[in-house]
Amino acid sequence: MNDEPGAVENGSAAFENVVSLLDYPMFIVTTASAGTLAGCLVGFTSQTSIHPPKFMVGLSRKNHTFTVAQKADHLAVHLLPRAELDVAKLFGGSTGDSTDKFEQCGWRTGPEGMPILDAAAAWFVGRVAQRFDLGDHVGHLLEPISGRAPEQLGDLISFSDVRDIEPGHDA
Repeated sequence: MNDEPGAVENGSAAFENVVSLLDYPMFIVTTASAGTLAGCLVGFTSQTSIHPPKFMVGLSRKNHTFTVAQKADHLAVHLLPRAELDVAKLFGGSTGDSTDKFEQCGWRTGPEGMPILDAAAAWFVGRVAQRFDLGDHVGHLLEPISGRAPEQLGDLISFSDVRDIEPGHDA
């Protein structure tokens, strides 16, 4: 007899219900290649190693940033404070295919020519060590080379803050 609350589900519905309960931090990933800047809101990320440090970023194959990132050697990964939700909406709700997102926000050129967002509470630039097929996303395994982090981050943008943003590209 199952005394757990809620109905037992099978297959992907159960998985989707479990992950919908999680409130992952959201990141903005930016990159540059051949004079083209790109960036998007990303929720599929994970630290994958401590020594040596490595971090995985999943980019949707349907995303403009994915196209630019395939030709780039580096990506910049940003954490934004909740006060910068408008920047998250810009990078999550519009596509670089038709919108110059960088024209609408503050940024500067950082290490390896990567665009670094002024709104970021913390950021790092990583060299793309490998790319992996992850289904509808491609994993970019990064080796961090440079970055900036304060002693404390405060409240960061998480999935619950951006759940209602309509993606700038097809899902």
